[in-house]
Amino acid sequence: MTDTHPRLTHTAHLDAHARAAAKALLNEVFEGDMSEEDWDHALGGMHALVWEGDELIGHASVVQRQMIHAGRPLRCGYVEGVGVRADRRGRGHGAAMMTTLERVVRDAYDLGALSASDGAADFYAARGWQLWRGASYTLAPSGLRRTEEEDGSIYVLPGAAPLDLTGDLACDWRSGDVW
Repeated sequence: MTDTHPRLTHTAHLDAHARAAAKALLNEVFEGDMSEEDWDHALGGMHALVWEGDELIGHASVVQRQMIHAGRPLRCGYVEGVGVRADRRGRGHGAAMMTTLERVVRDAYDLGALSASDGAADFYAARGWQLWRGASYTLAPSGLRRTEEEDGSIYVLPGAAPLDLTGDLACDWRSGDVW
């Protein structure tokens, strides 16, 4: 039987079985296009997990990042590693995981952000995530660097901080995909 309520836990409290199951699930969901850097990006925050018995069928996480917008730093809950096993999709598991993580974002961060695949953009938009229409950047070791290839795929969940969705948004630097 599937537990329809995601379990929320911090990376520090994932045992070896849960970590291995989450990594394997995401590798399957992303059809082998889940790099070690991508997996690393999903760690260090809160995980929403959906189990069917002792088998993991859904995973999503939110990690803390810093964004810069309108000249001020913002504490961001960045959503990573969202996936539901193919044969369990369409049953509300993704929505349940996002509801859990959105509560974390609203309670702990200035805003939420994520980079949506083309196939998931409508899902996030229907949940109230808003497309960032301005220019995107990263604060790289060499300085501010434009990330034009990410424009049109960044979504934000506004919080207490005022946002101009047509303004510039910069994320902190990290290896691999910065957004």
